[in-house]
Amino acid sequence: MVLTGGEPMLSSESTSLCNLLRAEGFHLTVETAGTIDRETPCDLLSISPKFRSSTPDSSQNPKWSQLHEQRRMPIATMRCLINAALDYQIKFVVDSPKDYEELLEIVNQLEVSSDRVWIMPQGSTNEAMDAAAHWLKAWVEQAGFRYCDRMQIRWYGNRRGT
Repeated sequence: MVLTGGEPMLSSESTSLCNLLRAEGFHLTVETAGTIDRETPCDLLSISPKFRSSTPDSSQNPKWSQLHEQRRMPIATMRCLINAALDYQIKFVVDSPKDYEELLEIVNQLEVSSDRVWIMPQGSTNEAMDAAAHWLKAWVEQAGFRYCDRMQIRWYGNRRGT
């Protein structure tokens, strides 16, 4: 079972839901941006930090842009989640080589080993992901990280609920 979508840890009931699912025997993965330090009983915690490039355009919505930038990278909160997790991974969705430097900064700040880092290509079509794979896979291998595809896009296309 995967608990995901937006930020599942926003709800104060997420801890109860995690406990219930694990009590029912589900292997539980929680996918989070790592911005909320809440008890997260799960088998795998998948933390997906957001790059600077994910900040909304300040000219279109200055308030949301400012809030997003203030809250997107709480390294101390991510470290707390990692320390409390049974198992964890750090997952990045990379849009371009411009993301490399920030990705390496985040990995260094989190003090995680490279085998805990998973890299996925940004893309909403198979063609976009295939194009990204050409430049991304080589960098991931050279950096010692793990590459993974976005299979939900390959299997179902770019649609909600998959």
